[in-house]
Amino acid sequence: MLTESDRPTESTLLAIVRLLRWDKPAGRLILMIPALWAVFLAAHGRPPATLVGVIVLGTLATSAAGCVINDLWDRDIDPQVERTRSRPLASRALKVQTAIGVALISFACAAILAFYLNPLSFWLCVAAVPVIICYPLAKRFFPVPQLVLSIAWGFAVLISWSAAVGKLELATWLLWGAVVLWTLGFDTVYAMSDREDDLRLGVNSSAIFFGDSAANAVGFFFLATVGLLVAMGINLQLHIGFWFAILGAAILWFLQYSQLRKADIPRPVYGQIFRQNVWVGFVLLAGMIVGEIF
Repeated sequence: MLTESDRPTESTLLAIVRLLRWDKPAGRLILMIPALWAVFLAAHGRPPATLVGVIVLGTLATSAAGCVINDLWDRDIDPQVERTRSRPLASRALKVQTAIGVALISFACAAILAFYLNPLSFWLCVAAVPVIICYPLAKRFFPVPQLVLSIAWGFAVLISWSAAVGKLELATWLLWGAVVLWTLGFDTVYAMSDREDDLRLGVNSSAIFFGDSAANAVGFFFLATVGLLVAMGINLQLHIGFWFAILGAAILWFLQYSQLRKADIPRPVYGQIFRQNVWVGFVLLAGMIVGEIF
């Protein structure tokens, strides 16, 4: 039994909360959204509540593990980047051993939840793990590391869809492509805020790869996302609620693209655009549910 002196201090607990990014829910929600898109679309708007619960908890556990793995790999880089220097491992507010323990617990929780799923979904979960673990390394050798993250995000679609119906369909892959491109878009926006630091440190990012054309690249990714979502909506014969949601998302993405094309954008704007995509995701989720049911 733990004595009072053995218990984690409040500062340690708060550091773990920050390590898991639970103080910044946008990043957790933006992973959950594609998973919810998939499970509601596959189940025609009426998935079992238990399955939705497993999907939600699974995305929380997986994103938690991913955050910790990312910070473990980058604990010597993050102190040199303005946006990340206050992270618990970068600021040495948390021990590496503690972070490893948190990562193992997070993966264990995700694994327990994965056993609830059917065999196809389970093995897709297994396939996603190496991508999650290796993503933080991609910036060291791959010119567009955000693509690796996008593929990791795409597993949320494949796992959730197959969990609902036990198979992958044409609409699954259209949604997967949309999620990969959407993620590539909003994460390139996120990378634009770190471009100067990344150049100085010699690490890669899509913002650096596309250079002065980064805003145009984001615009293309968002446009292609709309195209794939439209194709998916036609394939699934979704109703008018979905099309209103697509229209709203397309308008907001165009406004974001227009904003990114301006000169001398303050750094906080990139974070604002990233967070706006959470709301875009929920608008699309609502449209998908309504488009399936009504």
